[in-house]
Amino acid sequence: MAGANLAKALFNIVIVGQSGRLEYEALLFAASLRAMSPGFAGRLFVAEPQPGPLWRNDPRMKSAEVRARLDDLGAEILPFESRHFGHAYPYGNKIEALLALPGGEPFVFFDTDTLITGDLATVPFDFDRPTASLRRSGTWPEPELYGPGYTGIWRALYDKFGLDFQSSLDLSQPDEYWKRYLYFNAGFFFYRCPHVFGQRFLDYALAIRDDAPPELVCQSLDPWLDQVALPLVIHALGGGRDTLPEGLLDGEVSCHYRTLPLLYARESDRVIAVLEEVASPHKIKKALKEYDAIKRVIYQGRGAKVRALFDQDDLPRREQAIRNTIKRNGFWMR
Repeated sequence: MAGANLAKALFNIVIVGQSGRLEYEALLFAASLRAMSPGFAGRLFVAEPQPGPLWRNDPRMKSAEVRARLDDLGAEILPFESRHFGHAYPYGNKIEALLALPGGEPFVFFDTDTLITGDLATVPFDFDRPTASLRRSGTWPEPELYGPGYTGIWRALYDKFGLDFQSSLDLSQPDEYWKRYLYFNAGFFFYRCPHVFGQRFLDYALAIRDDAPPELVCQSLDPWLDQVALPLVIHALGGGRDTLPEGLLDGEVSCHYRTLPLLYARESDRVIAVLEEVASPHKIKKALKEYDAIKRVIYQGRGAKVRALFDQDDLPRREQAIRNTIKRNGFWMR
């Protein structure tokens, strides 16, 4: 399959929904998908972790209103068991949920704090060549002064799994600069089969967590474990950093906003217009107002106050500076 046909391939979408903020973000995601990509003909799964020994509390979505609205929007709740991560590492949900999806069917995973802002049919997914979000910063690793550098740390991981390290490098970037090494944000990723991808993701993540190479002894894996394993999985399955055109996902077609205050601070007027449009129908508004942060930021005007703190054409370069300004003015919520 090549060219324009790639964009028209039938695929499933999966996000994670669980008790608290994520269930309300799941509703915003589903509403934006239906509004902005009405021709999407695949299935939308909201993967829901089930109670078990790895959870301190019941992780299932609590809101009957949210469940009803997700059903209205054609979303399918997909229960899955947490066998390896759970409360200790909830980011592992995105790994374990993949194994509950229909096998052999192409999928796109999105973090729940994402809005669909355009037509997914314009995205030429090549499901044989996976990739993930390049909207990231150099958060991992953090080389120690007298320890191994980026090359030593990443090479140890590639060697652990029998992968070719050299072919993963972006040689246009300087040695020991983080962008030289394959690194993604796990806000989206895709492949032709969730079971193949999910099992590889699980195997690598557990091996890194439980038996990391000595080069990682000074490196934190919480909350970075999924983002450490992900480039290794993508490389092993024949993908890379350049399998999608720039400017579509994390651009015209989707927005991984992370938190609503950050969305209002730094995203485009169009993203805010999409958010407020999809949050406006009465039944959706009734459900979303159950969550205090959403009620205050979207419906009670706190988002507009956050936006007024910044010049969107001259934002601070570091996200932490944006967060600090929002917090200093008393508007931080999530």
